[in-house]
Amino acid sequence: MAPIPRRLLLQHARSSFRIPIRRITPQTRWQRPLSTTAPRLVGNDPIDNRSDPKSQASQPVEGISTTSSTEQVPLRKRRVKKNTDEWSLEENGAALEKLSADLEALDPNTFQQAVREGKSDRTVGDQFAHVPAEAFEIEQDPPFQRLGFWAEGEPELGPDEDYYGDDLTSLGHGELEQHRELREYARLAAWELPLLNQLARPFELPTAKTPFRFRYTSYLGESHPAANKVVVEFSVQDMADLTRAQMDKLIKLAGPRYNPTTDVVKMSCELYDTLPQNKRHLGDTIKSLLDEAKNGEETFADVPFDFRHHKVKVRHEFPKEWVLTEERKKYLEAKRQQLLKAEDERTNNGLLVDGETVIDRSLPFITAASEPVALPVTPGRRR
Repeated sequence: MAPIPRRLLLQHARSSFRIPIRRITPQTRWQRPLSTTAPRLVGNDPIDNRSDPKSQASQPVEGISTTSSTEQVPLRKRRVKKNTDEWSLEENGAALEKLSADLEALDPNTFQQAVREGKSDRTVGDQFAHVPAEAFEIEQDPPFQRLGFWAEGEPELGPDEDYYGDDLTSLGHGELEQHRELREYARLAAWELPLLNQLARPFELPTAKTPFRFRYTSYLGESHPAANKVVVEFSVQDMADLTRAQMDKLIKLAGPRYNPTTDVVKMSCELYDTLPQNKRHLGDTIKSLLDEAKNGEETFADVPFDFRHHKVKVRHEFPKEWVLTEERKKYLEAKRQQLLKAEDERTNNGLLVDGETVIDRSLPFITAASEPVALPVTPGRRR
């Protein structure tokens, strides 16, 4: 089926009388019916001028048809508020009695009597009796303070002094600052460095009770991501409480962390942010390895060692034939003397070619070459 624009284009010759005309239905606006309720009229006298609602509804009103089948609903009495000047003596007396009762209720003695009798409406003013008056004072906000020297809240140093060109430059002040720093370290080395001798302790070899060697790396003056790294090394042979089968199992559990050349297991940890946490993690890992190595349920005896991760470095030894002996040294020295003697003979006999001598002898016989002359070039056709 062709789209609507194409159909309209193809049916442009359709006559107007064939096009159906939509029927327009007249729309009438809804009109509210007239109300048959009698108007409410209130006069100056709220009592005398009020009429009976039933009788007032029965009276006809001009311009309004009262032919309705519905019954009239009685009107509610409207209360008109009086002015205080129009109150009667009884109303004034009742108002005064109510005012005196309210004032009596505000009496402090009345509050205390109510508290003694255990009434629910208790005052909360007595609980602040022990609070000093200074606690109710409102603290004023401190005045705005301008930031001073280097924005640290220090007082201003006053206006800058006039510069007459007699001060050092920035580079000069930098050199002075560096000189002061060097002098400070010189004083530390002269006066405080000898005091460190009091903290010196003699070197003691590690015992069998301390087979683990922990290594830490500190980067002075900078923040480095590897500053929290801890490395531990231990030899399998130092584990005295392990048998040969348990040592083999420990080596197999260590995997690529074992170096078969040095018989050392090396592990590191940098998972945590602090050194003690990483060291504790390494300690727990080593404890788990030792407990598993001591477990006799599975010894991994049928599993061969896998040392493919370790690349053995080939170290070439110096050949013994190349070692200089006394006879070899004498032979080399005699050979050097012969070479020097032969060169001296060629120099004295004129057999040694000297470049400067050859040039000096050849210059007088060299003819001066004529300088080239530039010929004028006329513009012509290119071929």
